[in-house]
Amino acid sequence: MTETDAKERTYRIGNIDVPARPLAPGLYLVATPIGNLGDITLRALETLAGADVLACEDTRVTRVLLDRYGIRNRPFAYHEHNADEAGPRLLAFLEQGKTVALVSDAGTPLVSDPGYRLGQLAIDAGYKVIPIPGASAPLAALVGSGLPNDAFLFAGFLPAKDKARRDRLSDLKDIPATLIFFESPHRIGDTLAAAADVLGGERAASVCRELTKTYEEFRRATLVELAQAYADATVKGEIVLVIGPPGEKEPDEIDIDALLLKLATDMPASKAAQEAARQTGLARSELYERLMALKG
Repeated sequence: MTETDAKERTYRIGNIDVPARPLAPGLYLVATPIGNLGDITLRALETLAGADVLACEDTRVTRVLLDRYGIRNRPFAYHEHNADEAGPRLLAFLEQGKTVALVSDAGTPLVSDPGYRLGQLAIDAGYKVIPIPGASAPLAALVGSGLPNDAFLFAGFLPAKDKARRDRLSDLKDIPATLIFFESPHRIGDTLAAAADVLGGERAASVCRELTKTYEEFRRATLVELAQAYADATVKGEIVLVIGPPGEKEPDEIDIDALLLKLATDMPASKAAQEAARQTGLARSELYERLMALKG
């Protein structure tokens, strides 16, 4: 890509062309809209217009955004299929002291995105890496889902094959946080069925589709209800699946025998029964008799 002439380093707001200020050398990771082109930040526009080199996942997608805001910068393709060739070229630009802006097709680069590899290479080589925050599908889905957001885990895409998918869900089952996944429309029914089986059908969830777009939809229900709704449905658009955290275990779900024996290794039987009662809510006398039977 050739350098954009200084007089062309502008972006348009309404009918006004705004000159982009010079950027310090480094790799700029620029978040772009996930659907609605109005969700771009002024800082992102200035970076896209002012960068010496603009790297993107798909030049056709990025061109739509650039045209909307009158940015003349020509995008340079960097994606998972050409990373071995394009990555060194972008690092060479950084070595020359140029500014390189990286965008994905939508959202924040490096999040479930081939740009992660370039970011790591730039960091390892000692170049400055500057995030330009903005739209994020996982966060938009989380706040729109209505599910707890004090602790959450973004887990990217689940495996396509059923056994691997269920194994991954099993690994995440007891994490005390809301889970967030990207999912394709043709797999959402199978994923919901697996999640209902592995995580529990009564666990709250939300299928968030076409975020920020015209047909944005949040479908909120339990996993089993959503699995039934999407079992034979024809689904279109991009999807984020949000699953609420596990509920607290009931006393009868706790391995009471193991708890009693563990406590009894460090304290007398009566105190072990008392502590077990505090943890489980069961009667101390019942737990004491149970411990005695285990020891006997």
